[in-house]
Amino acid sequence: MTELATPRTHVVVVGGGYAGTLAANRLRQRTDIDITLVNPRPVFVERIRLHQLVADTGAATADYGTLLGAGIRLIVDSVERIEAADRRVLLASGAELTYDYLIYAIGSTGAVPLGVPGAAEFAYSVADLENAQRLRYALADRPADAPVTVVGGGLTGIETASELAERGRRVTLVCGGILGQSLSNRGRRSVAKRLRKLGVGVLESVAASQVRWDAVVLADGAVLPSAATVWTAGFAVPDLAARSGLRTDALGRLLTDETLTSIDDPRIVAAGDAAAPSGRPLRMSCQAAGPLGAQAANTVLSRLAGNPAAVLDQAFVGQCISLGRAHGTLQFARTDDTPVNAAVGGRTAASIKEAICKGTLWAIRREAAKPGSYFWLRGGTRPARLAVDEPVALP
Repeated sequence: MTELATPRTHVVVVGGGYAGTLAANRLRQRTDIDITLVNPRPVFVERIRLHQLVADTGAATADYGTLLGAGIRLIVDSVERIEAADRRVLLASGAELTYDYLIYAIGSTGAVPLGVPGAAEFAYSVADLENAQRLRYALADRPADAPVTVVGGGLTGIETASELAERGRRVTLVCGGILGQSLSNRGRRSVAKRLRKLGVGVLESVAASQVRWDAVVLADGAVLPSAATVWTAGFAVPDLAARSGLRTDALGRLLTDETLTSIDDPRIVAAGDAAAPSGRPLRMSCQAAGPLGAQAANTVLSRLAGNPAAVLDQAFVGQCISLGRAHGTLQFARTDDTPVNAAVGGRTAASIKEAICKGTLWAIRREAAKPGSYFWLRGGTRPARLAVDEPVALP
C-alpha cells in the first residue's frame, strides 16, 4: 500500500523586519510548514540604528543568513497586492505566491508631509535604509560646520539630532510642540539637559511651515538657514492592505481582532507597526514588534493545531533613548506604556540602549536556533475597545 504524503502548510510572511523575521523563525516549531519570507531588501534593517548610519557612527543592517532559521525561503521582492479570495500574493517582479496563511508584517515608514511646501522635495528622512543612506551621502558633501535642521521633537528626532551634534554638526531641533511628548517631566529634563550640552538648539511650540533647499521657514515667519533638513515628524504605513481591499484604520494599519487576525480574512494575521488590533494599535516600536511577531506566529500555530488562538497580551517597560554614543535617557513606564515620572540619564542609559539594540538581534537569532524560545512581558492594558466587525469563520 502506498503511504500518503503528509499535507504541508505554506505560510507567507510579508515583511522581514523585527516582527516578520521573528514570526518566520517561530513558525519552525512545526516541521510540516513551508515558510516564505518576502522582503524588498536582501538585508535586515536595524531601524533603531538608522540615526547611527546617518551620522556614520555605526552600521544598520544585518545578513539574513545569520537571522533566519534553516528552511525559510527568502524572496527579495515587493508585494503589489494580496488576493485574499484566492490566497495568493502578486509580486512586483510579476511572480505569484499561493499561501495557506499569510502574516502581514510590512512595518511603517516616514510620513510624507504633504501640507508643508517643499518638504517632499527638499527634506530627508531616517525612516528607512535608502533615505538614511541618501542623507548620509548628503551630509558627507556638506561642510562640517553647515547648519542642520531636524524637524520633529519625538524620539527619532531627538536621537538623530543628538547623534549628529555629537559628531560636531550644528543642529537645530524644531519640535512643533513640546520636546519628547511621550516622556515624563523628568525624562524630558534629562533629554533637554543633554541636548543643551551637545549644543543643539531646541525650538519648542513652533512648527516648520516650509522647507527650502537651503532653509526652513517657521510658522512665525522666522527663517532658519539649513544645509540639510531632516524630517522625523510622524510615521506612515504602506497602503498594501488598502490596495488589497482589506479594511484598515485611518493610518492604513490592518484591522484585526484580539488574536491579530484580519477582520476580513481568517487566513491573514498581522504583526508589528502595520497591525491595529481592535482598532487600538500599540506604539510603533521595536519593543512592540518582536512580541507581536511571536503572537502572530502563535495564532497561526494554534489554528493549525485546532486550538483557540490566544488574545493579545503584551506589556511595556519604558523607552530608552540614545543621545549620542556616550549618553542616553531611560524613561520608565507602566505596563500600558504610559510614562511614570522616573528616568535615568547618562552613560548607564547609553549602555542599556546599546544592550537593547544588540539583544534584539540576539533574540531573533535565538528563535532561529530554538523556535519557541522567545518570551515577552505580559499583563499590559490598552484603551477601551473600539467597535469593529468580528472575523469570519475559518474555512
